[in-house]
Amino acid sequence: MTSTSISTTTGTPGAGAVEAAPLPLRESAEIQGDILAGFKKDHVSLLFLHFEDPARAGSWLAELAPRIATTRQVAAFNEKFSQARRTSGGDDPEALNATWLGVSLTYPGLRLFSGEADPIATVPAGTTLEAFVHGAAARARELGDIEDSATDRWLFGHGDGREIHAVVTIASDTAGGLQSAIDDQREAATRAAALLVFQQNAATLVGERRGKEHFGFKDGVSEPGVRGFDEEDPQRPGYVKKHPGTRLIPPGEFVIGRPRVEVAGDRRGYPAEAVPPWMNDGSFQVVRRLAQDVPGWWAQVADQLQVLKQAKGVAPEGATVEWLAARMVGRWRSGAPVHKFPAHDPINDRAAAGDNDLSFKDDPDGLKTPLFSHLRQTAPRDGLVDGGPVPEEFMDARRIIRRGAPYGQPFDPARGAAGGPDAARGLLFVCYQADLVEQFEFIQKDWVNTGDFPRGRENPPGPDAMISGRLPGSGEAQAPINDGCIHFESVDAEGTERRCTPLTLRRFVRTEGAVYAFAPSISTLKALAEGRLDGHMPTTARVDEIVAVPDLQRVGGVSRYWLFQQGKQRTIVVPDGDDGTDLVLRPTDDIASWPALVDVRRVDAVLPVPDIQRVGGKSWYWVFHSIGSAQMYRIISIADGERHTSKLEVADRPLSAWRSLQGVARIDAILPVPDRQRVGGESRYWIFHTPAAAAGHGAQKCRMISIADGHEHLDSGAGGDSELSRWTSLAGVEKVDAFLPVPTMQRAAGKSHFWVLHPQGVRTVSIADGEQHRDTLVGADRALGQWVNLG
Repeated sequence: MTSTSISTTTGTPGAGAVEAAPLPLRESAEIQGDILAGFKKDHVSLLFLHFEDPARAGSWLAELAPRIATTRQVAAFNEKFSQARRTSGGDDPEALNATWLGVSLTYPGLRLFSGEADPIATVPAGTTLEAFVHGAAARARELGDIEDSATDRWLFGHGDGREIHAVVTIASDTAGGLQSAIDDQREAATRAAALLVFQQNAATLVGERRGKEHFGFKDGVSEPGVRGFDEEDPQRPGYVKKHPGTRLIPPGEFVIGRPRVEVAGDRRGYPAEAVPPWMNDGSFQVVRRLAQDVPGWWAQVADQLQVLKQAKGVAPEGATVEWLAARMVGRWRSGAPVHKFPAHDPINDRAAAGDNDLSFKDDPDGLKTPLFSHLRQTAPRDGLVDGGPVPEEFMDARRIIRRGAPYGQPFDPARGAAGGPDAARGLLFVCYQADLVEQFEFIQKDWVNTGDFPRGRENPPGPDAMISGRLPGSGEAQAPINDGCIHFESVDAEGTERRCTPLTLRRFVRTEGAVYAFAPSISTLKALAEGRLDGHMPTTARVDEIVAVPDLQRVGGVSRYWLFQQGKQRTIVVPDGDDGTDLVLRPTDDIASWPALVDVRRVDAVLPVPDIQRVGGKSWYWVFHSIGSAQMYRIISIADGERHTSKLEVADRPLSAWRSLQGVARIDAILPVPDRQRVGGESRYWIFHTPAAAAGHGAQKCRMISIADGHEHLDSGAGGDSELSRWTSLAGVEKVDAFLPVPTMQRAAGKSHFWVLHPQGVRTVSIADGEQHRDTLVGADRALGQWVNLG
């Protein structure tokens, strides 16, 4: 290498490490706040907008995008709010208020904002992408939205009027805060020449009805936990701490591009290879306006109770309408599960009201909690027997995150027309999921509306007794979706005789509007505001480089690293051990936040200067990066300490300045030879590179080079190029992106272990000391998504 003088001047502030965040998804500034954290406000409004002018629509989105609440913001506020409630003994803190905004786009909306006729290039049949592109109205009939729920009766989303392009969610702790935000958003829409297709307001019911839906039952008890967002119970791995029975579900079931549940068989609904990268960190949103006929439903319960009583021995002596209604729902009005409290509603037991620690293994026939109950139809848990016990992973892959609220005044004729039977009331249903087909639609079609679920029983359980009912087919010759018949299974008082009593249900929940939309990441929203769809760094993007934080290796049982991906940088921590788990320490930043990298667009590889590591409180590096088609290198320094100050020491120079890199077009990855570091005044490295002759098609080669200690750091070749196939441990790998030493397995018993990151995943290899440096595959490829920061 040509002589390069290296100075020791003090640097300027740069990127640094901060305290570890044990729940990395809580720090996301990309995922919209309503998806994982939940706005959880008493007052909500959804504005359904149509735009005529794409340019003005883009300006509207550019103004809105920075105001969209992020997961980081909402999670922090919710935690503060919860702490204040605990301090006050359960009362809401009146002085702690916030108003949040969220936005989702329909497929026509994506076409409008992106300026592309087909923003989703590949739409495989039967997939969630197809469902999204078709929209809710096109899927209505197969979801049971017929007769009085048919699309021609919908108030929005029916497809016969103005297309809905965007759905703006506004949520506030106060009615005044909500109205102020509604006024602001309606004014912004007017400036953009947008048309308000529909506005749906909703609010938490007050008084003794708080937390309940209009039929009178507590809502939202069975929400799933999310791994990486909710704290795991150390005493019960796989479940949420302080929420017994709430399973932790991988985040990829709700957010695109994150790790998913591993289910045996083909998950057709969400083909990862077809989902475009700009969808990462976004979620599919389902919005439904569900009208509830409260007196009609309760009258039906009373009628069917009489049928049960006529079948002597089926209903216990003194059974009330409340008793049967609780079995139709699976919970009493308070939220207490019938499974644990069969005789009465423990209305003063707060723990019982939120009890989600349920197992139905001891009740496969629904003798305690009927199989037709809403609880078991929407989340069967471990009690589903469908030709055999169904794995919990299958259930986990069907969960949705619900965000909704009641609309309209409670049924109370004493209040006049507003409380009468004909007043508009119901549930504004909102849910998020990564897979419309295998999550929301599956629950609705295969469970809720199906008479024969669980399948194969002598007496079919019938449809969901709370929200479904008889659903005919589209014609006289076509079989009904279900005939409205539920079978009440019971056993006599002596426990010797099984009985089955058929009951007949009509539907008292009507669909009055529905929309399928997509809630993009913040980066994608900003890109769409500029009329493009390439703005978001995919969470599944290949890793460019991982660099050890010099003064934070194996400190307190962990090692810290800077991870570089496509012009972005984040700080991660890897605990001691060899399982390859990682935690994020800080959110993703542009690499331009480092003064030493201010004009670098993408870091390709970093090589620590071997004899200037932690000398005088600073460490020096050669940074290889691309400018156009040419790779350059520069020298930077990073200081020890909390701020890890960085400074550009030597400006960019061409790769040709290295004698050992002749014929190299681009360095892709660097692996230090473990037993040849600072030996005899030199250090050796394997350089994985794209040769100049192969720059067009990227056939990666490997060569060894040496670098001498000293002021000039003379470099020389230590061997010619070889194919990757010469490495036994890299069989099947076409290109290496980066190497990361396993912190606790360096020069241990004559071997060193490394994680190899490549486009198909991450594997573990070992390299032996000695002249041959024999390499061995230690751990087969795993998905990058098994690392929090790579998937």
